[in-house]
Amino acid sequence: MRTWTPPEVPELPGTGIAPKLFNTATERLEHPAIPDGRALLYVCGITPYDATHLGHAFTYLTFDIMQRAWRDAGIETVYAQNITDVDDPLLERANDTGVDWRGLADSQIGLYRSDMHRLGMLPPEHFIAVTEQIDEIAAAVQRLIELGFAYRVPTSDTATDDVYFDTAAAERDSQWRLGDVAPYDPELMRRLSAERGGDPDRPGKRGPLDPLLWRAAREGEPSWESPVGEGRPGWHIECSVIATGALGGAFTVQGGGSDLIFPHHEYTAAHATALSGTPLAHAYCHVGLVAYQGHKMSKSRGNLVFVSKLLDGGADPSAIRLGLLAHHYRSEWEWLDADLATATRRLEAWRAGLERTSADPVAAGTVVQQLRAALANDLDTPVMLATLDAALDQGVDSPQLVADAVRALLGVKL
Repeated sequence: MRTWTPPEVPELPGTGIAPKLFNTATERLEHPAIPDGRALLYVCGITPYDATHLGHAFTYLTFDIMQRAWRDAGIETVYAQNITDVDDPLLERANDTGVDWRGLADSQIGLYRSDMHRLGMLPPEHFIAVTEQIDEIAAAVQRLIELGFAYRVPTSDTATDDVYFDTAAAERDSQWRLGDVAPYDPELMRRLSAERGGDPDRPGKRGPLDPLLWRAAREGEPSWESPVGEGRPGWHIECSVIATGALGGAFTVQGGGSDLIFPHHEYTAAHATALSGTPLAHAYCHVGLVAYQGHKMSKSRGNLVFVSKLLDGGADPSAIRLGLLAHHYRSEWEWLDADLATATRRLEAWRAGLERTSADPVAAGTVVQQLRAALANDLDTPVMLATLDAALDQGVDSPQLVADAVRALLGVKL
């Protein structure tokens, strides 16, 4: 799938520091393994049934900053992202609005692509839609059946069976164990499964948490012929196949919003490990959820702040970035209507600060060192912003170096 044009990223003197990152799976700050100086990143993409909101932007900005930190440290990056362009929410929205689901997906993917470009996000090298990988996903489901990690469950409305992943078999016969990614208790896992697309109470399943691998064709739903019967993929196996196909096994970081920890990332890892015999990723990094008007931004609630509307209304893309970067990526926080104005004032103050003459300017080289140190500490962007507030309020001895550093490390144009 076509991606977007990359932004300009200035090269800085010296070399940055590879960041320590909080690994959800171990609940520790770690340096993920980066063999041969090449970091491999997979981030779960959008389900394209509505426009990009600030919760999405906060997630993708986090992994944009992560890549900038790696590149500044002299590490090559390879970035893969999927698009879940066939899924229940998309089909429901298409049905509710009376549009073709393919047309709805295409229009929202185009808008997402535009939003990411306008915000100056680094594009993925691999930008892959689920519908481009149906054959590969079906083959993986067939392989899981052959390995004894999947089983069929009869359906009442079709002659073909659904296929489910066998959690107990995978725990017994693979390297994966339930809780490897999500350190949650079983009752919480069951509740989250029910809330996030699972069906823990479905009759015929061997275990309540067993996730769907292949949904048999239903009337009125898109489906594809495959070795496991006509139907379409389940959610988690899609990312398992796309991620490993693009990056191989045991890549550096699997990323996404914190609402993906369970069941999505837990079972993405389970499927990949059962198929390959090796872990999916060295680290799992998750971004806090953004609220608005007192509740988490969600399409069902309708409390969304759309990136395209802010940009079309005249917002500076760098101000939007600053409004998001004012919060540490792991924090849960609420976007306020005043936040954009606050970020715009900060941006204007920084731009004015570059023009400031001072009898005692701050050394730009010191500013760059401080920015790199904060970035290396689990992408501590609030500290980076405070560092720049202080330096540009006083004035710096090399405005161009600071401007280049802000653009390279934060993606903000001064």
